[in-house]
Amino acid sequence: MNNFKNIVILFTIAFFASCSNTRFLPDGELLYTGGKVKIEGDSISRNEKKELKNQLEGLLRPKPNSSILGLKPKLYFYNLAGEPKKEKGFRHWLRNTVGEAPVLFSQVDRQYNQDVLQNYVENSGYFNAQTASDSTRRNKKASVVYTVTPKKKYIIRNVTFPDDSTQLAKDIRDVTRRSRLRPKQGYSLETIKEERIRIDTRLKEKGYYYFNADYLLVQADTTVAPHQVDLFLKIKEETPDLAKKQFRIKDIVVYPNYTIQNDSVRITSDSIVKHNDFTIIDSENLFKPRIFDRTLYFKKNDLYNRTDHNLSLNRLVSMGTFKFVKNEFKVADTTGNYLNTFYYLTPMPKKSIRTELLAKTNSANYTGTELNINWSNRNTFRGAELLTISAFGGMEVQVSGQNNGFNVYRVGTEASLVWPRIIAPFKFVSSSGFVPRTKATIGYEYQERRKLYALQTFKGSFGYLWKENERKEHQLMVSDITYTSPQNVTQLYRDQIDLNPSLERIIEKQLIFGPTYSYTYTNTMQRRKKNTFYFKGSVDFSGNITGLLIGADVKNDKQVEIFNVPFSQFVKIENEFRHYLKLGKESQLASRIIVGAGFAYGNSEEMPFIKQFFIGGTNSIRAFRARSIGPGTYDNTLNAGVFLPDESGDMKLEFNTEYRTQIYNFIKGAVFVDAGNIWLMNDNPNKPGSRFSKDFLNEIAVGTGVGLRFDFSFLVLRTDFAFPIRKPYLPDGQRWVLDDINFGSSSWRKENLIFNLAIGYPF
Repeated sequence: MNNFKNIVILFTIAFFASCSNTRFLPDGELLYTGGKVKIEGDSISRNEKKELKNQLEGLLRPKPNSSILGLKPKLYFYNLAGEPKKEKGFRHWLRNTVGEAPVLFSQVDRQYNQDVLQNYVENSGYFNAQTASDSTRRNKKASVVYTVTPKKKYIIRNVTFPDDSTQLAKDIRDVTRRSRLRPKQGYSLETIKEERIRIDTRLKEKGYYYFNADYLLVQADTTVAPHQVDLFLKIKEETPDLAKKQFRIKDIVVYPNYTIQNDSVRITSDSIVKHNDFTIIDSENLFKPRIFDRTLYFKKNDLYNRTDHNLSLNRLVSMGTFKFVKNEFKVADTTGNYLNTFYYLTPMPKKSIRTELLAKTNSANYTGTELNINWSNRNTFRGAELLTISAFGGMEVQVSGQNNGFNVYRVGTEASLVWPRIIAPFKFVSSSGFVPRTKATIGYEYQERRKLYALQTFKGSFGYLWKENERKEHQLMVSDITYTSPQNVTQLYRDQIDLNPSLERIIEKQLIFGPTYSYTYTNTMQRRKKNTFYFKGSVDFSGNITGLLIGADVKNDKQVEIFNVPFSQFVKIENEFRHYLKLGKESQLASRIIVGAGFAYGNSEEMPFIKQFFIGGTNSIRAFRARSIGPGTYDNTLNAGVFLPDESGDMKLEFNTEYRTQIYNFIKGAVFVDAGNIWLMNDNPNKPGSRFSKDFLNEIAVGTGVGLRFDFSFLVLRTDFAFPIRKPYLPDGQRWVLDDINFGSSSWRKENLIFNLAIGYPF
């Protein structure tokens, strides 16, 4: 009965909302509810009709007012606001920001739409089609139906390319192997345009700097046979002589300190430096000439090509040293077909300082703030090196919960130096548009957990970063060193170790050193694709070569120490894969899977705590507190004592999927499901059920929830409400807790409902 009443109420609201949308229309006006396209005739197949209908309906203008489930909330709010006063106010905001003005039938130009549809079907090969339209009016509303009757589609019979003896015609014939115009394909004006652009792109690789796709003409002969067409690609007669010539590179001039205000292109004798094939004009001697050997691809007498043109510009931009990069080609005043090339580069300020004040919260009920100060020098040794020195400090407090009072304070500093080249005993050659880099980093952090302990961490690394292209990126740290030492361990914490011996691992001295490597692939920047992907795979080695050389074996009492600290020996592998399925213009299904494993051996019995896996929290399984799940079926609340410790594991499996859609303007919504857990490689008597076994799928934690994302372009503020539907620490057979869900119960909400506030999307 209650459900029936709710349905009646819903339809009543919908009815009155619908009525109010036409109530305020001007006299004589009708609300335009949209247009539809009807494909008639038997000349084309059912699939062709369906595809053509979808394409044509997207061309109709204007678009009707946006609707959700048949309702038009934006139009409703526009009418609700009434006529706002001239001054700014709530009604003005409601009408102009939330609302949407009615789309009137008088704004519809049926003949214009008919012409657009007619042109489209004929340009798609359906010659001699017929188009008509008719309108329907009812209750102050109007719609239009466009009827299109296409004929059979024309098919390409033959394609003829320029056959004269000029070099340009010969080069066009040489690039026809991958032509998009092929016999037996349907005629399409769009394909013809793409073919012209393709040929122009290939000619740019052969020195035709001044050529343009508009200089190509494609003529169609539809009289050759019924529903067939012959295509003739020609070079237009009015094509300029310059466009028909191949050019080579002559002089290469670089202005690395160019500013319009100072007229820096003015040349003085002491500002000119000749370096290999380059002429560098730098009166202030800001940059070493050799940096242009690694960024500029053109050399004297090279045949001009668009690839080297773009690669040079991309490298100059990706260096991060220049604020503006401009390139210009001019015909050289000499015999032969030569171009002089000029690079005008405006440097960024050499030194800068940036201060950031951050506020943050997480699902473990910790709220805090952090202050970061960064000083940068973008040209430290005149080779476009980037030196960054930063200092940071922050705190996190839990305002409620079992960890209340165990606040976390951290301070530290870090210095990094990045060279825009590979510094190595071997030669590294990259044809990428991104400059390969060498990076050295050193840092220190002091972290105190009040009433418990403090940790000092020293870090240092040296390695390389390079990108094959915009999709593929590599990072190899040849040496990555971490040393952690405990400080001020309290008696309270030592008492907790008696209850939970695993806590002692957190305050152990740790020495980790070895290479790390990661590979990242992504095509998510290609927004038009229906399916896009992100993958990151990483491997972390520590003490492997050292342990093998000295024969370290902790299981046989041969543990080796360096500076009185046993070094860690392990291999850790982690893979993260994301898939984004575009469902509509403003909706998508985002999914992620993470698989990781760490294996300690030789000099170590267990993985070091800071290198283990954690799960749960704002960017993980959002229905559980941060680092609170597992390992396995272990329940960390049983021996928690006065505070809840962070749980870690040697293996990790996590899966997330999230449906995202736009609710209104900058407000987006999401429905998500998260699942996963962590496990230990070996048995731990203090954590029963924590070891990985063949029953791992039965030990998966599952949570679900909904969220809002406030996308302000420069910032995405995310809120999530989540709750568990499967708890792995419960007895087998009782882990699914769907029947226990009770939003009306305050005790259930307190125990299960998790609120996450975060910046950015979880993945």
